Amino acid sequence: MGWNPRRRFGPHSLGAFAAAGIMLAATACSTPQATDDGGGGGGESEGPFTIGVSNGFIGSEWREQMISVLEESFADYKSEGVVDELVIESADVDVNGQIQQIRNLIRSDVDAIIVNPNSPTALNQVFAEAADQGIEIVAIDQAVESEHVTDVVINQSEWASISAEWLAGEVGDGGRIIAVNGIDGHPANEARWSGAQAVFDEAGVEVVASDFAEWSQSKGQTVTRDLLASNPDVDGVFVQDGMALGAMQALQAEDLATEVAITGEARVGYMKEWNTLREQDEGFSSIGVPNPPSVSVSALHVVVRMLQGKEFADGAVEDGNTIHLPIPETVTDENFEEKFAEVQDKPDAYALDHNISPEKADSYFKSE
Repeated sequence: MGWNPRRRFGPHSLGAFAAAGIMLAATACSTPQATDDGGGGGGESEGPFTIGVSNGFIGSEWREQMISVLEESFADYKSEGVVDELVIESADVDVNGQIQQIRNLIRSDVDAIIVNPNSPTALNQVFAEAADQGIEIVAIDQAVESEHVTDVVINQSEWASISAEWLAGEVGDGGRIIAVNGIDGHPANEARWSGAQAVFDEAGVEVVASDFAEWSQSKGQTVTRDLLASNPDVDGVFVQDGMALGAMQALQAEDLATEVAITGEARVGYMKEWNTLREQDEGFSSIGVPNPPSVSVSALHVVVRMLQGKEFADGAVEDGNTIHLPIPETVTDENFEEKFAEVQDKPDAYALDHNISPEKADSYFKSE
């Protein structure tokens, strides 16, 4: 079966992640609406629950992994009778298209929606519509500002600042760099670049040029090549994950891979190049900060407990509606061999992953 942007996963149809993508199957069943009234402390219900997913961007392997690991974790909950159906709306859409995705999920009588949002604010009205139906909503990957949504995210600004601090240390005060960013206006990109810029400004690093490569390795290579052509005398490249391998290939094409510092990514393809360059040049250095696709699994753990009527513990929610997940351990020159050994046999697109355990999710809620 080909890619279907709207899929239901019932008793016999969970996908599996493979190098070629996600294999899909579909079945439909109905489930009663939960009695929970939102906010992680509503009416108690034992389920089983129907969970909806709204994913408005499918242009990266990271998103495929995000969906795949969610399906696997959902299967575990299903075997325990906690959930019964996963309804997935997944396609490349603009904000209006994602609004339609969420309205489709509302009409599907889901009990909760896990959303990877295309905007921090433009979905607020449809979130309110879902909340009016008693649907719990959890945002992943990037935070939104709606009072009806609980953000379950890493701090994207902090995530980017880790790589930026490393690069600033490599190029020094007065260093000149180019920047390869994600999607213009996308909330995760905006948060990341804000965090990185703050680091560069404080360190006296000059960003001489930047452009957007939409978290695509091929576009990352093209954008980096073009930026280098216009700015040949640079000391470093700041590039977000999903594009670092492409940016590295652009440097290699110009014989600059060991001359120009580059922030890397915690993905197998990039780590293979990192390993090769380490063997060829003992002075080569890089960094990879994991951005875990299994944030979807962490969100599932949280939203199931919300549906069960559990109340958030004091201090668990920050900034009014946000649970900040821990950023996984950074891959550095010091721990590279250990980290690479764990994943070197996985597909090049595989991102080093991590999710909170069910027990950690329990810690966000008041004990009974």
